[in-house]
Parts: sequence; C-alpha cells; structure tokens
Amino acid sequence: MKRSGPLYTLLGGLLLALCMLSLNATTGEGNSSYGQDSPGASAAPAPSSAKPTKSTPAPTKSPSKSPSKSPPKKPSGKSEYAGRTADDAAAVSLSIRDDKAIAYYCNGRDAESWLKGDVEDDGSMRLTGKDGAKLDATLADNAVRGKVEIDKQPRDFTAARAKKPSGLYRATTEVRGAEIDGGWIVLPDGRQVGILKEDGKPRKAPRLDPETGTVPFDGGELTARPVVP
Repeated sequence: MKRSGPLYTLLGGLLLALCMLSLNATTGEGNSSYGQDSPGASAAPAPSSAKPTKSTPAPTKSPSKSPSKSPPKKPSGKSEYAGRTADDAAAVSLSIRDDKAIAYYCNGRDAESWLKGDVEDDGSMRLTGKDGAKLDATLADNAVRGKVEIDKQPRDFTAARAKKPSGLYRATTEVRGAEIDGGWIVLPDGRQVGILKEDGKPRKAPRLDPETGTVPFDGGELTARPVVP
C-alpha cells in the first residue's frame, strides 16, 4: 500500500496536464496574436499601385488677333487721275464717279483708246475698250496703279489724283460734214497729250485751253468738256 502513493501522484499529475492541454486547445484557437496586429496599433496604409497622375494645366487661350484693317475704300463722288506709262510712251487718264470709270490712253500721235467699266468697293477695276483694249488697275492712296493693254502691248502705269484744270477732256462734233473726235489729257505739270481724229484719221491734237475748254480748229474753235462717266 505504501508503494502506491507515488503512483497516484504521478497519475494525478498526468491528469492535470491533460486537462490543461485540453483547456488551452479549446480556448486558444483564433486568439493567437502571431501575425496579427496588436490591439490598438494603427495599420500602416497599403502602398497604392496606381501611378500618380500629372495635373494637366488648363488650356490657355491664344491672344485674340487684332482685326485686320479693312482695305481703303474708293472716294465717293467724282475724281480725276492723270499720269504716264512706266516706259513714258503714253499718257493715261481716268475719270471716276462712284462705281463707274472712263479711261483714256493716248500716245499723242496715232494710238489712243477709250475704256470704261465698274469700280469695285476695294478700288479694283477692269475696264475694256474697242479692239481688245483693257485696263486692270486699283485705286488706292490717291492714285490709280495698274496695267493697260492697247494693240496687244501691255504697259504699267500710275495716274495720280489730279486737280482742275488737270484731267480728261473730250470734244465730239461735226464740222462741214466731217466727224471730229478729240481727246486730251492734261497732266498735273501742265503738259498735254491728245489726238484729234477727223473722219477717223488721227493727228496730234491742237493745244486745249483748260480754263475755257476751247481748241483752235480749221480757222474756228472746238469746245472740249471734262469727261464724266
């Protein structure tokens, strides 16, 4: 009997150990802090996988362009222009009233042409005459500049604005059964270029008196008047 005491003690210790192991097994599941954040500790934010987007600056408005200058408008009313071709071979004169124009080309000997047409709002004009005569020009800065083509010979010209008595004159009449047709260009420096035709035959025109418009002819006088479109 005395030998069973240590055995009982050993068995009691084993039973106690088994109970403790069983208790730990039932109460310790899911309570392990291994790999878990400690209570009260703030979790570190997970790094974002999205790439940072660059801020796109607001589109800047391009500065507004200043309005283009409108082309100079032709002068209203009546105006006169007179000048010479670039090669100084002939004179050119124009009479303009509002949107109508008459031009006269004359070399003072044997070649002349009357041309007419419209003047556009921007001052450009395309005038035409007999036998394919034409004049393309632009009115700007108190002058008409362009090209005139007579007998298929184009010539550049410039005609500055003229003041009376400079300008364009014409006389048409009949003398003793003959048809008379004369044209005169009075240049700003006082020189005159003109042709007088008698029954279609051209010759240099007699000098015109710009103050009175009279022209000596065959012992008498002709009267030339300013040309009006």
